[in-house]
Amino acid sequence: MKIDKTVGAREPGKAYMDREGAYLLALNKGMLAVADTPTGWFLPGGGIDPGEDHETCIRRECLEELGCPARVGAYIGCAEAFMMLERDGPFHPIQFYYAGSLGEKTQEPIEPDHPLLWVPAEEAAQKMKLAMQRWAVERVLEKTS
Repeated sequence: MKIDKTVGAREPGKAYMDREGAYLLALNKGMLAVADTPTGWFLPGGGIDPGEDHETCIRRECLEELGCPARVGAYIGCAEAFMMLERDGPFHPIQFYYAGSLGEKTQEPIEPDHPLLWVPAEEAAQKMKLAMQRWAVERVLEKTS
């Protein structure tokens, strides 16, 4: 696994919880799909469950969070971060990003506090909750311009 971007640094002596995830960068006419959560904007996607590949994870998460089917396209890159979570302590997310698209809503989301928003991609590059996801948005914008 090649890490393209690292945010933060591992602090010596801390036991980090590793968590791999896969995320979708769905662009449509300069607008990016984001999950608008109570704590900020996030890319659609999430943690990879045992036995899942990246595409299966993204498709499941998009249905759960947004109620929309996803089509996964080209691989964009991978970022990791070292952070402290208030509830869980030292956390090491490793996120894989893919371009793709979202279909029309086919079901009610399981996570109703994650409504789908379409926002200008340039705005998302500045306002995503996580620096690693801001990087992914910037990277996809570079690849599509």
